Amino acid sequence: MAAVAVLQDAEFWVGAALLIFVGSLVWAKAPAMAARVLDARGVRVRSHLDEARRLREEAQALLAEITRRHAESEQAAEEMLKTARADAERLRAEAAIKLEEDIQRRRALAERRIAMAETQAAADVKAAAVDLATSAAEAILASRVGASGSDRLIDAGLKGLAERFS
Repeated sequence: MAAVAVLQDAEFWVGAALLIFVGSLVWAKAPAMAARVLDARGVRVRSHLDEARRLREEAQALLAEITRRHAESEQAAEEMLKTARADAERLRAEAAIKLEEDIQRRRALAERRIAMAETQAAADVKAAAVDLATSAAEAILASRVGASGSDRLIDAGLKGLAERFS
C-alpha cells in the first residue's frame, strides 16, 4: 500500500514531472542553447559597453578641444581688447596733440591779425594826423599869406608834403 499511496500523492507526480521536464531539457541540449544565447547577449552587451566607452572617450576629447578653443578665444578676445584700449589711448593722445596744435595755430593767426589791425590802425592814425597837420599848415599859411596871395613854392612844398605822408 505504500507504493499505491505514493502513486496517489500529488507531490510525487509534481516531482516526477519536474524530473522528466529537466531531463528532456538536458536531452534537447537546452542548457547549451541557453548558454549560447546568454553568451551572445553578453557579447552584444560588451560591444555596447565598448562602443559607449569609445563614445565617452571621443566626447571627452571633444570637450577638451572645445575647452582649449574657448580658452584660446578668451585669450584672443582679451588681447584684442587690450589692443583696442591701447589704440583708443593712442588716438586720444594724438587727438589731444592735434587739438593743442590747432589751438596754437589759431592763437598765432589771431595774434597776426591783431598785429595787422594794430599796424593798420597806426597807419590810419598817421594818415589822419598828416591830413590834419597838412590842413592846419595850409590854414596857417593861408592866413599869413592871405593878402599877398599864394606863393608857388609854398604850394608845391605843401603838395609834396601831403603826398609824402599819404
